[in-house]
Amino acid sequence: MKRFRILKLILLFTAILNFTPARGQSVNCVGSLGDPVITETFGSGSNPGNPLPAGISNMAFTSYCPNDGSYTIVNATNIYGGATGNCHPATWQDVFHDHTGDANGYMMMINASYTPSIFFTKTTPAVLCENTTYEFSAYILNLIRAGSSGIRPNIKFTIETVDGLVLDSLVTGDILESNSGDDWIRKSFFFTTPPNTSQVVLKMTNQAPGGNGNDLLLDDINFRACGPVVQTGFSTVDANQPQNQCVGESKVYTLKSKIGAGYANPKMQWQVNKNDGNGWLDIAGETTDTYTFTVGSNTPGVYQYRLAAAGGANINSATCRVYSEPLSVGVNPYPVVPDVPPVQECEGKTVTLNVFGGATVDWAGPGITAANKNQNPLVLTNIKPADAGTYNVIVTSAAGCSISKSTTVTVIPRAVITLNGPTVTICKGAATNLSASAPGAISYKWTPGKGLSDSTIANPVASPADTTIYKVIATNNIGCTDTAMLTVNVLPLPVATTQTKQSMFQDRPITLVASAQSADVFSWTPTTGLNDANVLNPVANPADDIKYTLHVKSSYNCGEDTSSVFVKVYHKIGIPNAFSPNADGVNDSWEIEGLFTYPESITTVFNRYGQQVFKSIGYAKPWKGTYNGAKLPPGTYYYIIDLKTGQPRLTGWVLIVN
Repeated sequence: MKRFRILKLILLFTAILNFTPARGQSVNCVGSLGDPVITETFGSGSNPGNPLPAGISNMAFTSYCPNDGSYTIVNATNIYGGATGNCHPATWQDVFHDHTGDANGYMMMINASYTPSIFFTKTTPAVLCENTTYEFSAYILNLIRAGSSGIRPNIKFTIETVDGLVLDSLVTGDILESNSGDDWIRKSFFFTTPPNTSQVVLKMTNQAPGGNGNDLLLDDINFRACGPVVQTGFSTVDANQPQNQCVGESKVYTLKSKIGAGYANPKMQWQVNKNDGNGWLDIAGETTDTYTFTVGSNTPGVYQYRLAAAGGANINSATCRVYSEPLSVGVNPYPVVPDVPPVQECEGKTVTLNVFGGATVDWAGPGITAANKNQNPLVLTNIKPADAGTYNVIVTSAAGCSISKSTTVTVIPRAVITLNGPTVTICKGAATNLSASAPGAISYKWTPGKGLSDSTIANPVASPADTTIYKVIATNNIGCTDTAMLTVNVLPLPVATTQTKQSMFQDRPITLVASAQSADVFSWTPTTGLNDANVLNPVANPADDIKYTLHVKSSYNCGEDTSSVFVKVYHKIGIPNAFSPNADGVNDSWEIEGLFTYPESITTVFNRYGQQVFKSIGYAKPWKGTYNGAKLPPGTYYYIIDLKTGQPRLTGWVLIVN
C-alpha cells in the first residue's frame, strides 16, 4: 500500500508541472485543462426540483424549507415566491439564481445536520483515465447574511477509489458570510487516478455542527483533466489574436504549438470547431506541433482551432486530454451598404451624405479633404459649384471587409442679387426706389415690409420713417436663394426755433435767442440792425420794433424751416419840466419824448396837495394841463411814470406857465 501511495504522488507531481498543493488547500490548475468530464449542475426547472437519486445524500429531502439535516433542490431561495418567500428572511440572504445564472437553474440547498456527517456521495461513471491528473471543483455559497452569528459551513471533499482508497481531499475551512447572492466561492484540488482506475467516489462531509447556521448552497461540481500548459498561435505561439478574412477570400494559416513539461510521452491532436452544431472534431492526421490549412469559405462564420494533448495512448480518450485555448478565424460577410442617394442642392447650402452598414468609411471626390475623408455622415458646408461631381466611398466592416459605393452631388448656382447700392439716402418724409436684380430669379421678398409699397417685387418704393436696413431674398425656379442687404438712410428735416418775443432799450443791442436741429445753414430777414444775418444768434440793434425771421437749412438739402421773433424797442424817455398851455401853438402840451413806445406805461400827475390831476395808460395823447376838462392854474406839479418794464419808476416835477 505504501508503494502504491508513493506511485500516486509521483504521478501527481509530474502532471501538475512539479507543483504539489498542500493537503487540504484549494488550488486551481496552473496548466491546461480538459473539457469537463463529469458535471453536476442539478438540472433546471420550477421550484422545487426532484430529490437526488437514492444513495447520493443521506439527508432527508423536503419540498419546502429544509430544517437541520435536510436539503432541497431549488432555482432560488425564495421558494415560496414574492418578496418574503425566503425560508429564513431574518438570517438567510436572498439568492435569485444558481451559480452560472442559468434560467431556472437548480442548486442544492442544505441545512446541515447537528453532528458532522457525510451529506453527499457520488460515484462517477467509468470514463476516467488511469494515471491521469484531474481537477475537482465545486461552488459553495454561505446562506447566512453577513453580520449574523450563525455557524459557518466547513466542508471536507474526499476523492476515493471504488475500493475505498483515498486519493486526495480538501477541507474548505469556514465559508464566510456575505450580503450578495453572487458571492459564490470556488473550491478545487487535484487528484491522480491510479493504474486500472476509471471511476472515483466523491464524498462531501459536513465538518461544522448544525443548529444556528451551517446552511449552504452547492452547485456546479466538475471533474476535468489537468496537464501541462499547452500554447498555440498563428505562426508563433505568442500570436493568438483572432484572425479575420472576408467571404470568398482564400487564406493559408499555419498554427504552431508548444507543450510544457509534464508528459513523459506527450501526444497531440489538432481539432476544429466549425460552430455548426457538431462541436470539436479531431482533424485526421494532424498530430504534430504544426498545422497548416487554407480557409476559403463562401459562408460567413467563425472557425476555431485548438490542440489536444495527453500522455501516450491517453490521447485517444477525450476524458484524458487537456486543450489549448481556442484560436479563431472569422470568415466575415461584406457590409450590407444601401445605395447613397444622389443629392441636388443650392450653392451655399449644406450637403450631408450618410453611409450605413460599415464601421469606417473612406471618401474620395471634389469636396474631400484630409479632414473629412473618413467622416460619416459626410457634411459639406457652404457648397460651391467646384464641389459638384461624383463621390466614391469605400465602406469597411469591423472585420476589415470592404465594398465601394458612389453617388453624385449637383450644385445649383444661386440667384446672385445686384442692388442699386448698399446705401440710399433720403430726407425724412421722402421716398426712394429700391432696385434688386438676380438672373433667373422668379420671386423676391423684402423684409421688413414696413415702409415699402410692395415687399414681394424687385423694385418697391421705400418711404421709411427712420433709417432702415432692408433684406431681400431672391429665389430661382430651382428654389435656390441669395440674400442681400440695403440700407435706406433717412436724414432728418431741419427745425428752427426762436423766442416769440424779445425786447430791448434803444441803443442797447441784444442777442437773438434761437436754436436749430439738423441744420447748418442760417439766414435772418430782414437784415436791419443785425451785425451778421448768417449766424444762428446774431446781435440786433434795431431803431424801432421789428420782426425777424430765422431761415435754417441743411447742407444735405433736406428743405428749410423758419421761426420768427418780434423785437420790442423801448425808446429813450425825454421829460420836459415846463409847458405853457396858452393855445399860442407853442409848447401847448406836455410832450414826453418816446413815451408812446411804452403802451402799457402809466403816467400820473399830482398837484401840490397830492391830488391826482392826470392819469394815462400809454401816452397816445400828451397832457394839456387840464383836469376834468378845465385848465389848471399855473404852478408846479409832480409826476410818477411807471414804464411797466420792471425798471424803477420815473418821478419829478413839471411847471405849468402862462
